[in-house]
Amino acid sequence: MKISIGSDHAGFKAKKVLVKKLNEVYEIIDCGTMSEDPVDYPDYASRVTEAVASGNADKGILICGTGIGMCMAANKERGIRAALCYDMETAKLSRLHNDANVLCMGARILDAGRMVRIAKVWMETDFEGKRHKTRVDKIMNMER
Repeated sequence: MKISIGSDHAGFKAKKVLVKKLNEVYEIIDCGTMSEDPVDYPDYASRVTEAVASGNADKGILICGTGIGMCMAANKERGIRAALCYDMETAKLSRLHNDANVLCMGARILDAGRMVRIAKVWMETDFEGKRHKTRVDKIMNMER
């Protein structure tokens, strides 16, 4: 599985940890940022979501201070279902019920170790389909 990952300056340190840990199991595409110098999070959300939407990555992970800004920006890209997750249960349900293809997290809310655990649960959970597929299809039809 190929994972596209990006962060702004607030999420840079956590992203480094995630890249190192997840690279043991997954192919990682690091879309930046590459330092703690201030940057604009929409630029990195765009890089990650374009990789997912184009099929160059299977899933994406975005990290900023709270995860909120990245999630808002990510959901502007056609074909993206970004979910802001703050624990293993929200991560699991975002995949089971919503078929989320981008995981957003906040480095000022979660420590890097917890983010790694959340990301692993998120990536290992499959979409349940069934009644949830109809609902996800309705969401995707809103993109007109």
